[in-house]
Amino acid sequence: MKKLIGLLFLSQIFYAQQYKKVDFITCDAFVSPNFNEKSISGKVNYEFKVLEKIDTISIDAVAVDFSDVRINYKKVPFVYDGKHLKLYKGFKKKDNVLSFTYSAKPKQTLYFVGDEQDFQIWTQGQGKYTSLWLPSFDDVNEKVIFNLNIGFDENYTILSNGKVSFPCFQENNERLWIYKMQKPMSSYLVMLAIGNFAKQTETTSSGTILEYYLDKKDCDKFEPTYRHTKAIFEFLEQEIGMKYPWEIYRQVPVRDFLYAGMENTTSTIFSQDFVVDAIGYNDKNYLNVNAHELAHQWFGDLVTAKESKHHWLQEGFATYYALLAEQSVFGEDYFYHQLWEMATQLQKASAEDTEPILSEKASSLTFYKKGAWALHALREEIGAENFKKAVKNYLEKYQFKNVDTDEFLAEIKTVSPNFDIQSYKKNWLQTSGFDFQGVQKYLAKASFIQTFYEVINSYQVPFADKQQRFEEIMQSEVYFPVKKEILYQCETIPFEEKRRLIELALATNNLEVRQAVAQTVNTIPDDFREQFESLLQDKSYITREIALFKLWKTFKEDQYYYTQLSNGWEGLNYNLKIANLTLKVVTKGISPSEKMEAIAELEKMTQLPYESGVRQAAMETILSLQLPSEQVLISILESTLHHKWQFVKFGKDKIRRMLSNSQDRARYLAIQPQLSETLQARLQTFLKETE
Repeated sequence: MKKLIGLLFLSQIFYAQQYKKVDFITCDAFVSPNFNEKSISGKVNYEFKVLEKIDTISIDAVAVDFSDVRINYKKVPFVYDGKHLKLYKGFKKKDNVLSFTYSAKPKQTLYFVGDEQDFQIWTQGQGKYTSLWLPSFDDVNEKVIFNLNIGFDENYTILSNGKVSFPCFQENNERLWIYKMQKPMSSYLVMLAIGNFAKQTETTSSGTILEYYLDKKDCDKFEPTYRHTKAIFEFLEQEIGMKYPWEIYRQVPVRDFLYAGMENTTSTIFSQDFVVDAIGYNDKNYLNVNAHELAHQWFGDLVTAKESKHHWLQEGFATYYALLAEQSVFGEDYFYHQLWEMATQLQKASAEDTEPILSEKASSLTFYKKGAWALHALREEIGAENFKKAVKNYLEKYQFKNVDTDEFLAEIKTVSPNFDIQSYKKNWLQTSGFDFQGVQKYLAKASFIQTFYEVINSYQVPFADKQQRFEEIMQSEVYFPVKKEILYQCETIPFEEKRRLIELALATNNLEVRQAVAQTVNTIPDDFREQFESLLQDKSYITREIALFKLWKTFKEDQYYYTQLSNGWEGLNYNLKIANLTLKVVTKGISPSEKMEAIAELEKMTQLPYESGVRQAAMETILSLQLPSEQVLISILESTLHHKWQFVKFGKDKIRRMLSNSQDRARYLAIQPQLSETLQARLQTFLKETE
């Protein structure tokens, strides 16, 4: 899961060691979410063993109402402090049963997205805790077999962890969905997803059923979205050396997800942004996130780090094995270029990013990418076979348990006794920064790397002195990032001087290289227009958008033509539709009524049911056109109440900037009476901030 910095492991210290004295074994939860009330209620039964004498047993539960609390079928007194259900009577040594009824209106973790006609309900437990919607355990060391029984409208698909039993009908058009796990897991990996989903399945060569879900309106996007999924699943089983440890694997995209993906045990949730058609696949595909979350089923779900300082055992492993899986699909050059990009990023960040891998304060960049590099260096030093054997031993030894770094390194030492494990630990795991020069020996294996460095190091060389060499490289079979670097380096060179180079770049027919042409050619001569227009046909929505705007700007006499040409285009997350609507607003020759329709369509795209990314793009477009209608002002204000922090930040930044402008401030004051009470209160907060 991307961009989390150990929030997963923040437990209340007082309760952190409870798992050593009390072992919660199974959870049977019967839950019923309510979209209209944004609530969830249910009944939970826990089986647990008291291993040692203990005065109080605690269950994490944030802002939850409890009733009918029983231990061993008898009502017991309890204390609830707003964060923990505390039990101090009724339990005995060894076997016990706890049951209770609860209800909650979670402010986080359980999200209700969309409107009554088209909604989704989904969870995101990591970082904000499952205990906000299901009383459970924020301590990752407490592993439980979770069985969820979910009652909901029979017209929706309901997903959770494990295998689903045959759903049976209940009263009032509700269906009970029964999900059962066979093995224990940490609470943060419990999931729930409800929506109008379609389903496809595959079976791997080892017999695991893969379930793929998409919103029913996206049924034509199954293949490009889930492309290579079976292949990377089978690759990871072979590379890790251990069969997939759970009974089924499913994946479901949801709207306005907080991150790229989340590795809930058996059931990954990922962002709707990765649902693409065949062209969109070339711009933004799910493969890396897919492989990353799948790798977590072993590294994180099966074997879980004991505390945050060992978080790299999850994210570093998932990042590295995802890269290995991509190597199996895209080849070695791709693999080494990704390693080079990671190394460059780590080097640039090292001046300010001063925490080592083995620190609870380490950044996501360190846990993920330096962690991946640490594993690559280790694998190179001890050999791929030894590395694979050690990882297999590590997973088998600690499966369904919690681990620390020394336990992993001990397995490395076992298979490679002569390897200096202490120096490795000190240099890679306990030292901050990144030794960019030191990793060059690993990158030297890449066939393209010397040519790549040759181009990078020729930045100060006059174009006339390197032109012939650049043209030779452009016609060679060298990996495409080298050719892109040439184009970026030559962006400011006058077009006629680099025409030959640009024509050779277009002739590569490589989508990435041709996109670099679109990005770097800022002057389009008349006799080059037809060649540049060919970019409008590329199988890349991003390339088409760049080319469309540049052609429209350059050939003013044909602006109406380009606007009409792009009618009906939609693109990736509506990028081409927004581009077309923008051009309609500013192009001469477009009728006033058509302009008004375009503005109205942009305003519509600032609202539900569009996702936050589309809404934000539409708002930014309208503001850049200086057309802030009442609806747009309201949409910006609404964005500050959204659950997705990136969208909230956008809204806050915009509204604060606007309220510092007297004209925009007057606009907001004028619409204040017609706002809902919630929006009025929100606006008042910002008005006071900017007085």
